[in-house]
Amino acid sequence: MSRVSARALPVAVIAAVVAAAACCASLGTSGSAIRFSANDTTTKTDTSTNWAGYALTGLGSTVTTASAGTTFSDVTATWVQPAAACTPGSSASSAMWVGLGGYSESSQELEQTGTDSDCSASGTPSYYAWYELVPANSVNVKLKVSAGDTITAVVQIKGTDVLVQLHDHTRGTRFTKHLTMAQPDLTSAEVIAEAPSECSSVSCHELALTNFGSVTFSNVAALAATSAGGVQQGGHIVSPLWQATPIQLIPEARRSFGGFQDPTFAASTAGAIPASLTAAGDSFIVNWVANATGGSASTTPTTTSLSPDAS
Repeated sequence: MSRVSARALPVAVIAAVVAAAACCASLGTSGSAIRFSANDTTTKTDTSTNWAGYALTGLGSTVTTASAGTTFSDVTATWVQPAAACTPGSSASSAMWVGLGGYSESSQELEQTGTDSDCSASGTPSYYAWYELVPANSVNVKLKVSAGDTITAVVQIKGTDVLVQLHDHTRGTRFTKHLTMAQPDLTSAEVIAEAPSECSSVSCHELALTNFGSVTFSNVAALAATSAGGVQQGGHIVSPLWQATPIQLIPEARRSFGGFQDPTFAASTAGAIPASLTAAGDSFIVNWVANATGGSASTTPTTTSLSPDAS
């Protein structure tokens, strides 16, 4: 998520993604039951200056490039909007979101929607919803959000049509919008807690990360197709269809995701660390860390990319 210095269908989409994920966790492409070995491939934890969470990429992806052989079309997750613990004299920002694209170092596109828990310089918390189609700037939307609200977010892309939706279950309200993007990045799917960036015409830098305590992302699901098979299949974070990479937010990391490389400086020492996945592979917690520099936040979550067990 970036900022400028100046400072009827959607419900079906969620149901379809979750249903497909439940189906394909136990069925192969032919519909016959198969077994999986949880010890075939272990993904390595990645670090960045701005993202904490999990990124899904095609099998064979590297730490710098998502495989072009897998295209994601849908991603969804649910979270409870975390309360911002603010300190007078220190402004901060944190964004919780789902999105497609933006994983590869060469990527300049990212399609995302989510919510913020921010702190003003006077120590006042604020909460709001937004969407962003990078390289365009983020757009705040008219959906009232408060700490403690249960939020479900969806991004779905068909061709050049980008559907973004935010559903506040607590208030019973929803924001839905169809947008057009000429060349969306479909090579990855993410569920992320982020330190947003502030950008001028020449550079970007991450803002200080709000102390949000912890946030649980649940009911995470995605749809993807491979160039070999061509048929869309659903899955949760751990799936035989893709790799799942845990990402830690470390201010001194060398990489910044989402098309913003080489940030000019770290705004604070705060970071965020994703915990291990639940047994179902569809939920995880991201914990805020006051000092994530110098290797002090070394908790390494474990996750696997499942592949069919031949036995």
